[in-house]
Amino acid sequence: CLTGQVSTKVVGNDAFQESDSFDLMIPVTKSNFKIHSADEIPYVLNRAFAISMSGRYGPVAVDVPTDTVAGDASTEPTLHSELEYTRTDLSSFSAAVSMLNGAERPAILVGGGAKWAGCGREILELAEMLGSPVVTTVMGKGSVDESHPLVMGTTGMHGRRSSALVLDEADVVLAVATRFSDRTTGKSTDFLPKAGIIHVDIDGAEIGKNVKNIVGLTGNCSEIISLLRNSVKRGTELRLPWLRRVSAVRSFCQCEFGYSDYPLKPQRVIYELSRLLPEDAILTTDVGQHQMFAAHFFEARGRRRFITSGGLGTMGFGLPAAIGAKAAEPETKTVCLTGDGGFQMTFGEFSTAVENELPVFVVVMNNNSLGMIRQFQKHFYNNHIFSADYRVHPDFVKFAESMGGAGVVVERPGEVAEAIERGLKSDVPFVADVRIDINEDCLPMTPPWAGKNGTIYGRCKWKDVNDSEIKSFGR
Repeated sequence: CLTGQVSTKVVGNDAFQESDSFDLMIPVTKSNFKIHSADEIPYVLNRAFAISMSGRYGPVAVDVPTDTVAGDASTEPTLHSELEYTRTDLSSFSAAVSMLNGAERPAILVGGGAKWAGCGREILELAEMLGSPVVTTVMGKGSVDESHPLVMGTTGMHGRRSSALVLDEADVVLAVATRFSDRTTGKSTDFLPKAGIIHVDIDGAEIGKNVKNIVGLTGNCSEIISLLRNSVKRGTELRLPWLRRVSAVRSFCQCEFGYSDYPLKPQRVIYELSRLLPEDAILTTDVGQHQMFAAHFFEARGRRRFITSGGLGTMGFGLPAAIGAKAAEPETKTVCLTGDGGFQMTFGEFSTAVENELPVFVVVMNNNSLGMIRQFQKHFYNNHIFSADYRVHPDFVKFAESMGGAGVVVERPGEVAEAIERGLKSDVPFVADVRIDINEDCLPMTPPWAGKNGTIYGRCKWKDVNDSEIKSFGR
């Protein structure tokens, strides 16, 4: 990330447009640099790229005064950055293998780092050897093919009931490239109550930070998973009762929704996107209810990429992320799923997509509100809705057309598929303004302070099944 700065001659004098970009960026970057002369530029940029792409990937900021880029440099440019590789710590490897071999009910929890490592195939091969279900965090979604019968979907605050159940009952959990954030664990005393935990991460500082009493393996996740795959014993026959249980839970915990209901349900929109998007498509999301609906109902299969802001939860992320993805892969169908609130935070960038001839497809889940804020107020503040509903309803289609794009309004369930097909075929940036039910909440929801006993459930099949039946089914 390059930030502009005033000339070195006037830094510190409150010059026009001077700001302390360096200190401002410290909390959200891996490292920061200040350029003091043109000669420093090649070295600093080389170091910035190396730090950014070494170990756990992350942003690096370089503050560049105007006079340094206008000056002459006597140093030669550096064309290649030397990456720094994380030293692998396998001192606990034997213990990890013993735990996995001895497990009766293993499970694998996959975080966002697995996408960077590109080890989804190796994780599924290990899961097949162990007879282990696979659960992902929101950031880990898309790292493994969700059409695989062992993949249970996302866990956490708005995760699937099936994922929560298998983690709750597992006796050993292999956690791959996850930070164990509060959005994943919820109330920490309720998290993995019966399980021994093996934590694999490229960043040794994450081992034992949020979850204690674990076996840690530090290093490249892809390499470590491959080593585990070659070291553990095949255990599917021994774990048939567990696999039957996993299959039963997966079948019971299919959340229902009104497929043909009017007002239109957001689940229907996600379902149609999942059905119609090519298997190599990129889906970016904004932050809010639509994001959690996508995490729950969108199936990331094949080479599909799922890109979301799940760590910081930055509203306005979806459209710029889609534009960046489309610029990186112009031939790939790229869809931005956003809400009317998130879209309005950065929708000025729609003109950037038009200007650069990047035909991104924007699906606006429009409920005329800040849906997640409204949902919290409804459930935790006695339905006192404050500053969450919009009085002004922008015409997003006219907005898109005014910028040189195109669009369509969608109000009825039968219109969804046609709108998606139009958006995917459009050769200009396209907006589908999808009017959804303002009263449809994103459930289940487990507030971090409440623990699993405080989960609020939606309309799921499993709720209609006797609890003792689901606990015994498949055993």
